[in-house]
Amino acid sequence: MFAVTRNYTGASALMDAMEKRQNEVEQLITTVPGFVSYFAIRAGDSMTSITVCDDRKGVEETTRRAAQWVRENLKDVKIAPPTVTTGEVFISFLRSGVGHA
Repeated sequence: MFAVTRNYTGASALMDAMEKRQNEVEQLITTVPGFVSYFAIRAGDSMTSITVCDDRKGVEETTRRAAQWVRENLKDVKIAPPTVTTGEVFISFLRSGVGHA
């Protein structure tokens, strides 16, 4: 498995848009082949998203789709590009009954 984190600062408008269009964001990310899980974490006006997929190709596709969605849906909003970190998942823990990693 592979994971990618995307860390945005000054992202209040992005988080608001994602909340309002949550179904669209879900469709965008979960339809990537090999998708496993997605989390968006709010910390004040900063946001971190975490996506896990079966392989590197999947997480790279989610990053491409996320960037495209931001460009298309927040044209009038100044959002700095996120800091992106991609890597292989080498340890994972899930609460029993949540699913598997």
